[in-house]
Amino acid sequence: MTARLAHQNPADVAAYKRAGWWGETTVGEMVSHWGVERPDATAYVADDARATWAEYDERASRLARALVATGLPRGARCAVLLPDGVAVHVAFVAAERAGFTVVGLGHRAGDAEIRHILGKTGAQALVTLAEHRGRPTAELAGALRADGLPVSQHVVITADASGDITVNGDAASETPFDLGSRGYGADDLFIINSTSGTTGMPKCVMHNENRWFFFHQLAVAAGEMTSDDVFFGAVPAPFGFGLWTAHVTPNVLGSTTVVTERFDADETLRLIERERVTVLSCVSTQFLMMLNSPEVEQRDLTSLRCMFTGGEAVPYERAARFEDVTGARVLQFYGSNETGALSNTTMRDDREHRLQTAGRIIPEMDVRLLDDDGRDITEPGVPGNPVCKGAATCFGYLDDDAANEELITDDGFMRIGDLCELDADGYLRVVGRTSDIIIRGGKNISAPAVEAEVASHPAVAVAAAVSMPDEIFGERVCLYAELRPDSTLDLHDVVAHLRARGVSTEWFPERLVVVDALPRASGGKVAKGELRADIRRRIESES
Repeated sequence: MTARLAHQNPADVAAYKRAGWWGETTVGEMVSHWGVERPDATAYVADDARATWAEYDERASRLARALVATGLPRGARCAVLLPDGVAVHVAFVAAERAGFTVVGLGHRAGDAEIRHILGKTGAQALVTLAEHRGRPTAELAGALRADGLPVSQHVVITADASGDITVNGDAASETPFDLGSRGYGADDLFIINSTSGTTGMPKCVMHNENRWFFFHQLAVAAGEMTSDDVFFGAVPAPFGFGLWTAHVTPNVLGSTTVVTERFDADETLRLIERERVTVLSCVSTQFLMMLNSPEVEQRDLTSLRCMFTGGEAVPYERAARFEDVTGARVLQFYGSNETGALSNTTMRDDREHRLQTAGRIIPEMDVRLLDDDGRDITEPGVPGNPVCKGAATCFGYLDDDAANEELITDDGFMRIGDLCELDADGYLRVVGRTSDIIIRGGKNISAPAVEAEVASHPAVAVAAAVSMPDEIFGERVCLYAELRPDSTLDLHDVVAHLRARGVSTEWFPERLVVVDALPRASGGKVAKGELRADIRRRIESES
């Protein structure tokens, strides 16, 4: 781990605390607080189930005792593979109390990604439901162990974490423990999650809770939030957007949060009406699906005050329509899992700035734009590569010096792989990308990684993955392929091959174009600009 990371510098930590950006209170302590102060108030609504603050607190402590009873030491890593619901938040708090670092796994992750992340982190415990996407998780745990991964403790809980707990198939023991000597603090390594990344398998990103407490302060100020707000978190909990919207901010405020195992536009609109949701958090693809639902005109959505979105470009016309239909203001943070927030829009911004910029830069994050030679750009309107340093950034990547060297500049600033410009008033606009990624529904998909997996198919000679425009998802994965002599290939063959290799479903191409020869640029590289133009022409001719 490079010493240039600011969060490892005691002077920076002390400065963040003097400024009030960081503190000493943990999410688990806030859950305990509300369990006493508001025991019968609703903490989570998960589809049609509910958990009060007292139930949430008790279930987290019970699971923490079961984790401690496994005998794993304080500091062990505990992988959590759970759908969105009560259980995932109970598991996060339980791990904090037991002194385990969470390894957050996306519920849609394929076997290859799960093995990669567990191998990288060395997780010794795995918390799941009895089944994962129709497959017994005992079978999954056995396969992981057979692969040599050190998952010695497989902990199974129920969807609301209120039922029986088993460890390796047996009823769990519960060991009382001293929280003061066992539990983690707000400065400690709270969670290792994955970035969808731009090359290869996901990188493992390290977080403490304090970075998200600072993010929480930014969100409360931007959205003018109070404990009376009711949140709907539509983004999966292990990822940065999902962490602050469904785990940190509601638990600090003591607010009710609505979550669902799988996003469904009609059901989301129904729940917003029923629960009188005031703050919705979703990626652009999700609110576009809601706008396309006939339910949007049928439901009473007047409770909504604001919607936080991000992860991809916000389409102006559709976002404006969402504001007109619901009366809510569309807000966003611009940043990444690694950097946290560089800029944001607020309730006080006018529509043009809310929907056509990424908001004003955040002064506390010391945002700069650099040219290709690493020099500061000071003139408004000149594109550059954004970097930042401040209380919202992560610890960096786990055991990956090469990736950290790419992420962090020599003077300790974190990079983000976009091209941006600033206007004279400090509003930031994203004008391009510097990396070969496809953003499908807010999920970054590495084109080279998709190509590498597809190239393992025996019929494929050369593969090139590019984005194709999509009204709902923003972009989808389009695959161009040159085939080996006397070979044939269709999209079904590609998907079946990738599924057999354990590739995550988000990587699956959704269109295949077989060509005699891929276009080449000077130097021999595939001319992806030509391919992107070609797929646009094909789509336009079909409409």
